[in-house]
Amino acid sequence: MKTITDLKLLIGSFLLLGLMFSCKNEAKPEATTATPEKKEVAKQGQAFIEDDESTPNVLDIAIGSPDHTTLVAAVQAAELENALVNAGPLMVFAPTNAAFDALPEGTVEDLLKPENKNALADILKYHVTPGNYSQDLLKRFKKLGQANNQDVPIEVKGKDVYIGGAKIVASIRAGNGIVHVVDKVLLPPKE
Repeated sequence: MKTITDLKLLIGSFLLLGLMFSCKNEAKPEATTATPEKKEVAKQGQAFIEDDESTPNVLDIAIGSPDHTTLVAAVQAAELENALVNAGPLMVFAPTNAAFDALPEGTVEDLLKPENKNALADILKYHVTPGNYSQDLLKRFKKLGQANNQDVPIEVKGKDVYIGGAKIVASIRAGNGIVHVVDKVLLPPKE
C-alpha cells in the first residue's frame, strides 16, 4: 500500500514539475544592432478606454461627427481629451468645420502649433460649461461661466439661442452632458 502511495506521489511531483517548467517558457528578446526607433507616446487616461456599450460621451459624439473634424484635431492638439470624458455634466458648444473655416486664413493652422497649445486650450475651454441645459433652459440665462473662468453672453432671438454670438443649430444628448452644435467659433474676450 505504501509503494502505491509513494508511486502516486512521485508521478504527481513529476507532473507538477513539468507543468511549472512549461509555464516558464517565455520568449526572450533578441539583441539587435539596428538603430533605435522613435517610439510614439501612448495616450493615457479615460479618454482612450474603448467602450462600445455605454451612451457616447461628448468627446465620442465629436469624434463620430464628420462636421467636427477640426474641433477634434484642436482638442487633441491641446491634449484635452480626458477633460471631455469626465463624469460631468458638461455642455460643449461645438463649432462645425465651417465655423473654423470662417476664421481668418491661417488662424487654425497657427493655433494647432505646439507652441500655441495654451492659447488653443483657453479657446476650447471657452466652449465648455459645467451643466446639462437644453436650449429652452439656456433661454433663462443672460450669461454662463465657462471652463476657462470667463463668462459668455446668451441671447435669445425669436426661437433661436445664441451663445457668444454663435447660433445653436442642434443639440445632442451625451452620456456626460450635452453637445450644442454652434455655427461660429467662440473667442474669449481679451482681458
